[in-house]
Amino acid sequence: MTSNPLTAPTEHIAAEEEGPATLPAALLRNVQRRGKAVAMREKHRGYWREWTWAEYAHRVACVAAGLRSLGVEPGDRVAVHAENRPEWVIADLAAQGIGAQCVGIYPTSPAAEVEYLLKHCGATVLVAEDEEQLDKALAVRDSLPRLRHIVVIDPRGVGQVDGLLTFAELEESGERAGDAQAGYAESVASLDPGDTAIIVYTSGTTGPPKGAMISHTNLVASARTFVQALDGSDADEVLSYLPLCHIAERLTSVIDSVWAGSVVNFGEGGASFTHDLRDVQPTVFLGVPRVWEKMLAGVEIRMADASRLKRWLYRTCLRQGRRLAPYRMRGRMPLRARLLLALCEVLMLRPLREKLGLARVRVALSGAAPIAPQVLEYLWAIGVPVREGYGQTENTALCTLTPSSDIRLGSVGTALDGVELRIADDGEILTRSAGVFLGYLDDPEATAATIDPDGWLHTGDVGELDDDGFLRITDRKKDIIITAGGKNVSPSEIENRIKVSPYVREAVVVGDRRKYLTALIGIELDTVGDWAMRRGIAYTTYADLSAKPEVHALIESVVAEANRDLAAVEQLKQFTLIGKELDHEDGELTATQKVKRKAIEQRFAAEIEAMYQ
Repeated sequence: MTSNPLTAPTEHIAAEEEGPATLPAALLRNVQRRGKAVAMREKHRGYWREWTWAEYAHRVACVAAGLRSLGVEPGDRVAVHAENRPEWVIADLAAQGIGAQCVGIYPTSPAAEVEYLLKHCGATVLVAEDEEQLDKALAVRDSLPRLRHIVVIDPRGVGQVDGLLTFAELEESGERAGDAQAGYAESVASLDPGDTAIIVYTSGTTGPPKGAMISHTNLVASARTFVQALDGSDADEVLSYLPLCHIAERLTSVIDSVWAGSVVNFGEGGASFTHDLRDVQPTVFLGVPRVWEKMLAGVEIRMADASRLKRWLYRTCLRQGRRLAPYRMRGRMPLRARLLLALCEVLMLRPLREKLGLARVRVALSGAAPIAPQVLEYLWAIGVPVREGYGQTENTALCTLTPSSDIRLGSVGTALDGVELRIADDGEILTRSAGVFLGYLDDPEATAATIDPDGWLHTGDVGELDDDGFLRITDRKKDIIITAGGKNVSPSEIENRIKVSPYVREAVVVGDRRKYLTALIGIELDTVGDWAMRRGIAYTTYADLSAKPEVHALIESVVAEANRDLAAVEQLKQFTLIGKELDHEDGELTATQKVKRKAIEQRFAAEIEAMYQ
């Protein structure tokens, strides 16, 4: 019987004490240990199909051979411009395994941004999802002399294009080449862990995105630390839905899943997200604040439509859940409290979590941006054990995590194993660990400004570290507002107090070098629309609804509620409801939905000035 080259032990795989030195080596280890176990699922036209670890690794090896046949060499860049799907992670691990570097492009990126990213990283191959993403690349291809090949995953509707390959053809070419598996295993064994594995572009809130070079060693350090901290195992399941270009989703869908051997599920995305989440019922779930806020708002809408009995049960169980949440957060609950909680679980809380898709969740995480403590309190009240974490692209997301038995709302936890953490004299958060990246691609000045000679990463965030080692983030250093009176104000804390309302989607506080603070506020169309419908308020568009005096009064009450808990200098004196939803393509948001403050202030300059007249 011939041996499978993918299961052949390599020098890196044999190092059991430390584990594999790269993610591709961890993939081969999974084949060796549990090749017939399910590695990933994809929902296609309503049905879920599966791939085992052996099938997953075989597809990776064939795509790697296909890339080599296109001339991809170690150090080259392979870009992926697609929604979350198996081909994304297959291309990622295929490129890494042959010493190339994978570069993700956000699906929402317009053609101009696609051009900038492909030109800046010098990608030689682009893997585009479908006709829509292909058209963006073709529109700018003449300005990309280094881009030699385009591979399209879904060729439906695509006409004849010179040099265009389908992903299936790329995979088949690697299969036909022969010895794809042996070639991949040999290539993985020869990788230098210190080399760049992936390039992740920053969100670009204050300027053009920068390409963060992350090494194999960085990825493995993050994988090893997080899997241990979350007690991860091959029994875990995750739903891949946040953009894979972002380090947070890369962490759950690729880094941790490959390291722990857990199952990754790819749903149909978009409007199907809630159905996908209910189908999967993941054991580990990462949500950015926007996801958690929208989840809370959705529950409020559904409860408004529920029967009187269900509304009473919901309010009663939620009230008890809030009362018992502090016991949950400390991991200690008296017998009487456990009995009361068990009753609430049966009557309302467990069915509610099943509807949300979080009935099996063992670890729930919130990261990538600050979240209002009120939202976390609500989630703990209904039995979703959300722990905040803090990290960024430049440290491979490796920094802090809230301990499971010591939840402190408003804190992002304590330093993870192997992470050093301190606060600089000006309040900036500094970290040092094996996760600190290699630097920014072709930008030595920015690299030197971010990593000091002693290896400390300057995060650009301002925070406080208490005596117990818990970190609290105040704001981005560049976002701190200094009023005309010389007071320093953190806009994100004020914005979060407003965004906790289910009626508010965006809030942008303004007031740098001005006498008082104001805000531009964007309503949440679904919840405000439902509120208006119940009161017989007719509207046609988002702009029309925002302009209604009744809606202005509704948001005025939200602002007044937020102001009650704020110091006088932090209170909002005026606000304006903006008549459009902020958008990535219009340059108002980053691809990760972070507000570009300078762009917003320019776009709504007239509205801002009116609030100061």
